[in-house]
Amino acid sequence: MEPVFIFIIVILLWIVLVQFNSKRKLKKDLFDIQAKLAEIIDQETSEKLLLQTDYTVIQQFLIQINRLLDYNQKIIADYAKTKLELQKMLANMSHDLKTPLTVILGYVEKLKIDETMSEEERKETVANLYRKTTSVISLINQFFDLVRLESGDSILPLDRVHINEVCRKNVLDFYGLLQAKKLQVEVEIPEEPLYILGNEQALNRVLSNLISNAISYGNDGHVIGITLRESGNNIAVEVWDKGRGISEIDQERVFERLYTLDDARNQAFQGSGLGLSITKRLVEAMRGTIRAESKPYIKTVFTCKFRKISY
Repeated sequence: MEPVFIFIIVILLWIVLVQFNSKRKLKKDLFDIQAKLAEIIDQETSEKLLLQTDYTVIQQFLIQINRLLDYNQKIIADYAKTKLELQKMLANMSHDLKTPLTVILGYVEKLKIDETMSEEERKETVANLYRKTTSVISLINQFFDLVRLESGDSILPLDRVHINEVCRKNVLDFYGLLQAKKLQVEVEIPEEPLYILGNEQALNRVLSNLISNAISYGNDGHVIGITLRESGNNIAVEVWDKGRGISEIDQERVFERLYTLDDARNQAFQGSGLGLSITKRLVEAMRGTIRAESKPYIKTVFTCKFRKISY
């Protein structure tokens, strides 16, 4: 046999051997990937697929698998968080409804049983019964408002809003309460008319919630304020006070649905943890942003920013 033919045969055998080893290595890599992936899924761990391989295509394949595993972990974590929030919601709503309903039942039994009650006492009891019933209805409405906002069933029509007038109106609405609590009020609203893309009804509720919050939890600072200013292409509305403030951890979580602590400011909304959540979602529905900053007894500010439009 000619040497050249022997050389060719050797080369062909070498190629076949290399291909065989390559396929065997590829098969082993794929088997290892399958086994490890099955282990991660069965044991519900947060591990990633790590494999030493020379195949570029498998390296890219592993990257995409790990991205999918990350996404799966996020879905699992979000589900667990939502489940916990729903449990907390039921517990909070049960607690927040049980107390006033017990009081209401007490008033009803008093009206029904106490035949010696004077007309003045009867009127006072009926007035108390009315106030408690109204507070329960308000709490239930807040709950359903938040459900509608989060489900996307409530779509706010957006239009041009003269925000100067809305701010002035909301300050005037609280004038009596501010006087009764002997709070100093500082208002900075420019004379120049400013317009935003928003919804006047929703904006009234946002400002009402924030001003109520400042009065309830900032009154120990003896001053609250509202500032309207331009901020680049946006209009910023700041509702602030100089009260006890919000801890740093609460600043990060105060807008979360159902987040309440003994010192959390959203206790102002019957302790349900719904008020500031509704406020945030209303602001976002108007394509705006809201954030909280606080330095206790120096200044606590809730800042809403909305898109500025020309008039």
